[in-house]
Amino acid sequence: MDPRIVDRLRCPVCTEPLAEVTVGTARALRCSRRHSFDVARQGYVNLLAGRAPHVGDTAEMVAARADFLAAGHYDVISAALSRAAVDAADRRAEAQDGVGAYPLVVDAGAGTGRHLAAVLAALPDAVGLALDVAKPALRRAARAHPRAAAALADTWQRLPLADRSTAVLLNAFAPRNGAEFRRVLDPAGTLLVVTPAEDHLAELVGTLDLLRVDPAKADRVSDSLGGHFTEAASEVHRRALALTGPEVATLVGMGPSAWHTDPAGLAARITALGEPVRVTVAVRLGTWLPR
Repeated sequence: MDPRIVDRLRCPVCTEPLAEVTVGTARALRCSRRHSFDVARQGYVNLLAGRAPHVGDTAEMVAARADFLAAGHYDVISAALSRAAVDAADRRAEAQDGVGAYPLVVDAGAGTGRHLAAVLAALPDAVGLALDVAKPALRRAARAHPRAAAALADTWQRLPLADRSTAVLLNAFAPRNGAEFRRVLDPAGTLLVVTPAEDHLAELVGTLDLLRVDPAKADRVSDSLGGHFTEAASEVHRRALALTGPEVATLVGMGPSAWHTDPAGLAARITALGEPVRVTVAVRLGTWLPR
């Protein structure tokens, strides 16, 4: 694990700094109080304090997401995040109030790490940390980029990071912990939040009986972050997709609707759509600055 990333990590039990150690052929992160956290052979480290209340996405959901993202269908999101992250890094450099000589990019709820990898490609001096509660996702995120690491962590708990350690914090379609995001973000840092716009996947919602976007989504985001951040900018990004039936099934299978749909009934409804299936990707990217 890149020592520049380990330097910013903290023990989830006592909040002391961590260091990488080798025990036989195994690697672990250990603090001065000898709390130890094994690095899995797939490359990620478990930094949960206690048992997680949920296990996140299933292996099937993660595989579906990996396939769909690899086809480039959500590259509009990665590109928007990359541009915003470059702007954020420039602001931080101008403020001359950063933490250390290199920026740390943290993706809270990173999934497979594809968006984080795109941001790191745009920021050659940065290192990245993918945080997620789903082990199948972390196995992929640990290999997403040479300058990235991955850790099992619950966004609702205290994050295993030092105060003011993070230059850019990504949060795409994931839970938001405003207090913790503010604690770990550098005062000159930036939080980038991606949420679905009201017309996201609108062509499929009614036809396939998918979960609808909460019309009060923007208000709920503001409620969760407003006490700790100020929204500096908000923009909607859209892309029109032409999907095959199997790609539609993959799209449904990678998101929250996968928990609520009947596979047989879903397959029949997708077949009835014909091909190509026109689908709108519509997301809102909010740029939030620490108060």
